[in-house]
Amino acid sequence: MNGFAPWQQRAYDQTLAALDAGRLGHGMLICGPAGLGKREVAIALATHVLSGGTPAQAERTRQLLAAGTHPDLQLISFIPNKSGDKLRTEIVIEQVREISEKLALTPQYGIAQVVIVDPADAINRSACNALLKTLEEPQPGRYLWLISSDPARLPQTIRSRCQKLEFKLPPAAEALAWLQQQGHSDADAREALDAARGHPGLADQWLREDGLDLRRQVGRDLEQLAVGRSTAVELAQKWCGDEDAALRLRFAADLALAQASSAGLTDPERLNKLAAWFDAANRTRDLLRTTVRGDLAVVELLMAWNKVNERQPRGNR
Repeated sequence: MNGFAPWQQRAYDQTLAALDAGRLGHGMLICGPAGLGKREVAIALATHVLSGGTPAQAERTRQLLAAGTHPDLQLISFIPNKSGDKLRTEIVIEQVREISEKLALTPQYGIAQVVIVDPADAINRSACNALLKTLEEPQPGRYLWLISSDPARLPQTIRSRCQKLEFKLPPAAEALAWLQQQGHSDADAREALDAARGHPGLADQWLREDGLDLRRQVGRDLEQLAVGRSTAVELAQKWCGDEDAALRLRFAADLALAQASSAGLTDPERLNKLAAWFDAANRTRDLLRTTVRGDLAVVELLMAWNKVNERQPRGNR
C-alpha cells in the first residue's frame, strides 16, 4: 500500500501496532543507517496519526500532507544561514523553541500534532538542552520523532527519553530480491550490494546514478597508478574535477580494505600498509569538507598509494 521495502514495512507495522495499542509515547528515536527509508516511514506514521475522524476528514488530511501544508505536522531540518546563501550545518536552538511552542498549542484539526526532526544528530548542544525540556513535559496527542543515522551523537539524556525504532540492514537474500525488483540485473545487484556492504538503499542509488561504474573506474585508476601509467598529480586532478571526489575516495578506501583482506597472513607488511592507507583515504575524504585544497590532499594520498605498492628486494626485508 505504501510502496515500502520489506524492512520499511516491518518497522511501520511494529510502530503502528504500538501506536494503536496506546504503547507509543511522546518521544521516538528512529535510528539506523542512512538510506533505509526512515523518513518515509515517519511520514506514513504521521499520516496515520493525523488521519482520524470521519473518512472525509481523513481524505482532507492526506491531501494536506501530500501538499506539505498540514498545520499539525512540522518537519524540522536545516534552515538557511543568516546571509541566506546556504543551509546551516546544525539544527539550532531557535528551531527547538519553535518545536516547543508548536507542541504547546491545541492541534488545529483537533486530533494530534507530530513534529519530525531530521537529522536529529545535527542538533547542537544548546538546542539539545532545550529539546530535553520538551521531552520531559509530554502532553497527550503530541508526538516528537527524531530521525538519526548516528544516534550516539545525541546526549544520553535525550536517547533515554525516547522509544527506539531501529532500522537494520536486511538479510542479504531479501536485499538482493528487492534490488532485482527495482529492475537491476542479478549480477549488478550482487556486485553493488557487496560494494555497499549489504546496504540495499546505497546499492540501488549507485546502480541508478552510475556509482558502480565509478567504483570500477576507481579500481582501474589505482591499477594504472601502481604500474606507473598515470601520475598522482594527473589522477588527483581527475578525481577532484567534479562533485564525485568524496565518493571516489570512499570507493578507493573500500578497495584498499578488500586488498588488505586478501593479503591476510600471507603478506603482513602489505597488510599494514593497506590498513594505514585505508585510514588515510578516509581522513582525506573528511578534509574535502573543510577549506583545505582537496586536490593537494588527494595528491599526497595517491603518492602514498605508490609506496603501498612498492616491492622491496627480498634481501632488504
